Amino acid sequence: MTKSAVDRGWPYQVALEARLSMGDRYYTVHYFCKELSLCPRGHGFYRDGKDFNVYCFAEREHAEQFRAKFGGELHDATLEPRWWRQPWR
Repeated sequence: MTKSAVDRGWPYQVALEARLSMGDRYYTVHYFCKELSLCPRGHGFYRDGKDFNVYCFAEREHAEQFRAKFGGELHDATLEPRWWRQPWR
């Protein structure tokens, strides 16, 4: 599945700082998303010296539930750099 296919099928995306979903928190996040429309493939980016994981949902309500539980920010994939090696602007 390509990133563009993810962006089309799961357009409601939440960027969460990677450290907040590592270790035991990884299981907490994925258990919470078990009943939500979470895409099986996510992506990430690096900005301001921090790594972010992007969780992609097919339904807006599910993205909002995720954000209410774990924080993060709504993510607009159209603002990402075209090439992954290009610095975030």
